[in-house]
Amino acid sequence: MNSALKWMPLVAVAALATAGCAREGFYDDRNIDYVSAQRSAPLVLPEGRNEQRYRDAMPVPQAQGSLRPSDDRFRAPSPTRLASGGAVERDFVERREIGTDQWLVVAADPGMVWPQLQDFTRARGLQVQASDDARGVLETAQGRLSVRQGLRAGDSEVRCDLNGRPVAACLDALEQHFSARSATASAASLAGQQIASEDRLRLEQLSSGEWVVRIPLDVDRVWAELNHQLQADFAVEGRRELLEQNPQQHDFLVNYMTVSERGRGFLQIALSPDVRQMPQEIRLVLEAEGPERTTLRAVNESERRFNEEDARELLERVSGLLR
Repeated sequence: MNSALKWMPLVAVAALATAGCAREGFYDDRNIDYVSAQRSAPLVLPEGRNEQRYRDAMPVPQAQGSLRPSDDRFRAPSPTRLASGGAVERDFVERREIGTDQWLVVAADPGMVWPQLQDFTRARGLQVQASDDARGVLETAQGRLSVRQGLRAGDSEVRCDLNGRPVAACLDALEQHFSARSATASAASLAGQQIASEDRLRLEQLSSGEWVVRIPLDVDRVWAELNHQLQADFAVEGRRELLEQNPQQHDFLVNYMTVSERGRGFLQIALSPDVRQMPQEIRLVLEAEGPERTTLRAVNESERRFNEEDARELLERVSGLLR
């Protein structure tokens, strides 16, 4: 008898034993559990509770527009992109400026930054004349210190102004203060959570078919942050490059390989005048729609085709730098 056949009964027994484990043992198939799951009654909190103590641990934002395009083909939203193929290394405290305006961006939520800002006034011996926990403002004789939600999630903007003008020496001292405490950031306070309750940006398609990004923040703040992020991310030759930045006009000129160009196959390239994939110049324009409303658009600056899908994909990448 073939020696290999002697092991056939043992193999069959092992297969049966493994099959039994797949449902009740080590390899439990949970698909059946989901199908047969029953809805339970919602959790009811006691009446008379202090509602200020209860917040949504994982809030779900309201959807803007429809995820289903007009051609009835579902397209899942793209995830937030990582810059240059990986996360860009950032300092805990960074300086931002546009024109004569300057402020700090701290890589922590306002709820964590606010107690440190209060510590700064005590360490420097500054006499606080007024304090607003909800707005994150400290008024002192030497200047007005403030913290608010940054453009990107998890960031805060810290300012030091006197008579409406930034105080460079104060910002330098604040930068040293936060850098020294970057490894020992304190827990978020309830007051800080109130400071951070600002709306975020959203991608929107207009009735004309054009894609835009709505940003509920001042245009100067948006330009300064986007300028910093584009310098770090749009630095890949032949793929995405920052060519020009104009703080007066609040726009940027970039060289970008569009999704249409990246999707061209060998035959399409061979039959076209362009024998290789080429990026094209596109202008990113920020338009102020009000004191705290900015719209970001992508305008084609080349003779090459730039369709709605190209604009949407580019704006998704750029807006991802601000999340």
